Amino acid sequence: MLSPSPLRRLSPAVPSLPSFSKRRLYNHKPLPILPCFQSFPKPLIRVRAIDAAQPYDYESRIASRFHNSQKLKIAIVGFGNFGQFLAKTIVRQGHTVLAHSRSDHSDAARKLGVSFFSDPHDLAEEHPEVILLCTSIISTESVLLSLPLQRLKRNTLIVDVLSVKEFPKSLMLELLPGDFDVICSHPMFGPESGAKGWNDLFFVYEKVRIGSEESRVSRCEKFLSIFEREGCKMVEMSCADHDRYAAGSQFITHTVGRVLDMLMLESTPINTKGYESLLDLVKNTAADSFDLYYGLFMYNKNALEMLERLDLAFEALKQQLFGRLHDVARKQLFGSAEKLRTWPDIPPQYGASLSLTTYSEATRFPNFSPTYDFKTAKTEENSKLKIAIIGFGNFGQFLAKTMVKQGHTVLAYSRTDYAAVAEELGVSYFSDADDLCEEHPEVVLLCTSILSTEKVLRSLPFQRLKRNTLFVDVLSVKEFPRNLFLQILPPEFDILCTHPMFGPESGKNGWNNLSFVYDKVRVGNDESRAYRCNFFLDIFSSEGCQMVEMSCYDHDRHAAGSQFITHTMGRVLEKLSLSSTPVNTRGYKTLLDLVSNTAGDSFDLYYGLFMYNANAMEQLERLDLAFEALKKQLFGRLHGIIRKQLFENTQGVIEAQEDPLMKPYQNGTALVTLSDSRDLH
Repeated sequence: MLSPSPLRRLSPAVPSLPSFSKRRLYNHKPLPILPCFQSFPKPLIRVRAIDAAQPYDYESRIASRFHNSQKLKIAIVGFGNFGQFLAKTIVRQGHTVLAHSRSDHSDAARKLGVSFFSDPHDLAEEHPEVILLCTSIISTESVLLSLPLQRLKRNTLIVDVLSVKEFPKSLMLELLPGDFDVICSHPMFGPESGAKGWNDLFFVYEKVRIGSEESRVSRCEKFLSIFEREGCKMVEMSCADHDRYAAGSQFITHTVGRVLDMLMLESTPINTKGYESLLDLVKNTAADSFDLYYGLFMYNKNALEMLERLDLAFEALKQQLFGRLHDVARKQLFGSAEKLRTWPDIPPQYGASLSLTTYSEATRFPNFSPTYDFKTAKTEENSKLKIAIIGFGNFGQFLAKTMVKQGHTVLAYSRTDYAAVAEELGVSYFSDADDLCEEHPEVVLLCTSILSTEKVLRSLPFQRLKRNTLFVDVLSVKEFPRNLFLQILPPEFDILCTHPMFGPESGKNGWNNLSFVYDKVRVGNDESRAYRCNFFLDIFSSEGCQMVEMSCYDHDRHAAGSQFITHTMGRVLEKLSLSSTPVNTRGYKTLLDLVSNTAGDSFDLYYGLFMYNANAMEQLERLDLAFEALKKQLFGRLHGIIRKQLFENTQGVIEAQEDPLMKPYQNGTALVTLSDSRDLH
């Protein structure tokens, strides 16, 4: 490109210069200066750049050569679900992918753009730069022994992706030629948890053995960059450290997921955040084969200890529940039941059995107000309520903050002195229930524990309240308070049974999209009473809650399969003292969140869920049976292996010991015994 010099202007009087061909511009001999130009001291045109097209597109070839140098030829051995899952991304990044598997996955390979080989010799003769082992833990050794290593290049990189790391590291160092490179890796995600991408998911690796040549170091980095480019959190960690952390996370996660899968849990219209987490956990682990889970058990020396601790934690929780039940029964039979009833009286309607039977639908009051549009109701004058909170603990304070923020007048009463806390929140605190009731609150909101509800309710001076006061509860079970209200409260009082399906932890960032379940058990026909009920409900709807009108009976039917199981698993895991690790999987993080959400709740709440929900005992028994079934499945398979080694495969073992390939195992480790099976890492 010829450009005018910025130093001098081009005079219009200057005659045009002769044109030069590109060939002459590159001539080494100086061009003769014409006489007409000899009087000019300097040329007025400078050659600043030349855009000369290179033959055969030189720059494009260089770029293509660089691009191809970043691509690898990778052979995936074991082309099942996980192998295909990884292949999709590897192919998308432009790498050449080959595959071999005992099963015929040629159709799946063709769709993914992968070359499938049914014969490992044919695959090895393609000289892949990387062999990626995507086999199960149990079959890794047999697959590795079956590969024709002699047909591969002598510096091939071998990579595994198993969920345990010490075992494959020892195996590859023992079986692979000394000039092969070795990386032990663990993508801590799978087809389910990585379905929407790998961003922020952990990829753990150890460079076990990498040659010092620049090409081998570069090849290792190129392979790791496959995962780094997808946004994985790259964690370089020794295999020993990986397994130390994984015993407390992976095995527990898969165990809990499999136990819950046996319960066949289903989503309900009123899922809590904790229950949603359990459903997600089941979904993430149910797709994995039992071989993977069994491998986590067999090839991680800490797994049996974790299983035993989980078993003991579950037994301890059951003992805690039944021990308290035993104490209550003894008090009823022999103690001062008349002075203080820890277990509320069972109304005649329930009969002699301890399970709470519901009133028939005929006893429900027919004078229900129609459902009003909350937004319309709020436009009415005098839309602020005077609300008395009975039981001003954590949950009562949690609700009060929002009510005060919305401009309602809030009063509070509790057995414990919360006067200082109430003052900070802008709440009027009363230490005497009579004084509070004489303030004539429009709504009395019971925020007591399940166990103390009856005692507190009977202690209130109803005669000091207005005759049409609205009573509301927020208990986690609904049939029990409904029946209690109908039995104890004066018939002119209105009754609203509710359950905000969140708490101080799950609702700390707002209540948007969280479920609020309610049943208008008894609301008078007067328009003012209908409006009052809807004004109260609007406290929650205006915060974005999903408002679910549901009978108390239906609530408890759904809650037995969700709340009680959620709190049970949270309390069992809490007894294990699980802690976060540097490489938490999504499933393990779910368990930690579950413990965090349930640990703050009192045992009284959990005991109430057990005692006052007729379905809870059945759920506890099913959970117990599911855990026992899983242990039977694990130890049954282990028993089968030991029997095969002892009785059915004696001749095969002798032949194997005579085989030169088995010389490394002739110290006796070829036979897996019950005592040393945990040391196969």
